[in-house]
This record gives sequence, structure tokens and C-alpha cells, in this order.
Amino acid sequence: MEIHGFRRFFEYCSMKNWKYPFAMRATIGLILSLSILGNLKVHSQQILMEGRKIVVIDAGHGGMDSGALSEDGLQEKDVVLDIAKAMANWNASLLDNKYDIYLTRSSDTLISLNDRTKLAKYLKPDIFISLHCNHIEDPSIKGVELYTYDANELSIYYARVISKGLNKKLGFKTREVKQANFHVLRKTKEYCLALLIELGYLSNADELHYLKKEKNRKALALAILQSI
Repeated sequence: MEIHGFRRFFEYCSMKNWKYPFAMRATIGLILSLSILGNLKVHSQQILMEGRKIVVIDAGHGGMDSGALSEDGLQEKDVVLDIAKAMANWNASLLDNKYDIYLTRSSDTLISLNDRTKLAKYLKPDIFISLHCNHIEDPSIKGVELYTYDANELSIYYARVISKGLNKKLGFKTREVKQANFHVLRKTKEYCLALLIELGYLSNADELHYLKKEKNRKALALAILQSI
């Protein structure tokens, strides 16, 4: 049965007189994520298992929303989607599915901010990471920036560890962790640790050159995954 939206899902469950014991969280989380994101591809081995950390990776923008755009046409939405998918692939190929990883989008589709955060609400992951790229008028500005919603010590700790990993492993200039009232951070703070990462500036020639290469996007993905 194809389920569109939460209302229809719960109406269907009520009709079937289904119950929701805690042990069914994995199944419910999977169904809800598919309900939110028709294009989400979740492999059977990714279904939640006891003791495994849950990671939601949010590739920003998508579809008609390209996000930042470089002068030569590189789109933020494509860069961050490649990195998100590479994180899931590294988890499977290198880490033997150590984490249960869910992507808010797995293709060039525009997903609303509310639906991105609904996935976190129902999965209650250990960490929610939103991936973006920066752009500014001044082409000399560069560096990775990490944001948390507030000054929560654990969120800041995670952000600093990832920042340090990107600097040490890949040589990225990284800035001090900042706080921001971004929707995906504000709406997920009750359910999990949440970070937003700006993975360099498409307006900076050096970082643009780096982000264009597939091998470098894979390196970014691995560095983030190892840091968490």
C-alpha cells in the first residue's frame, strides 16, 4: 500500500487496529520516513538494530532549489547530495554498517524543511547533520563553518570534533562553532543533537576547485563520518 502523509498513515493504522509497542520503533520509523520522502531508499540492513547509533543526514536544497551557485554553474544541491550519499556508502563498505543512516533525500528532489525535521522527530536519531555549501560576494573568504541551535555543550563538542577532523584530515580552514536559528536546528533540538555544516565556499576559487572533484567529496564524507 502506498501511504501519502501522516494523516492517511494513522487512519490506516487505526482501521487495522495496529498497536505501537516500543520494539516496533524501527518499523514505524522506516514507514514514516518513506511516507515523508517518497524517494528515500533504505536498504534492509539499515533497519534499526539495538545498540546501533542512528544518523540522519540532510542534504540541503534539491529540485528547483539549487542553493548556492558558483560562477561556472556548480550547484550546492548536487555537491551536498553526493557527500550525503557517500557517507551512507562509506558506512556500508568501510564500517560494516556501524550506523543506521537515513538520508532526507536520495535524489534531486525538493523536500520541505518541515518534512526533513519530521523524520528526525520520529526516528529520534543520535545526531542530525544538515549539509550545505556557502557563497559570498567576497571571493577571498573561505573555510568550513559549523552551526548549532544553542550553546548546548554536547552539540558544540560534536561540532568541534567534526571541525577539527576536517581541518586535520583535509586541511580545511575551519571557524569557531556558531549558533543560528536555522529551521532544521530549531525543530530538531528536542529530539536529537543537530548540526548544520557549511562545507566551504562556492565563491572561493580554491574551495570550488576542491568541491568539483568526486574523490574530494568522498574524502569529505569519510572525514565527517569518522569524526562522529
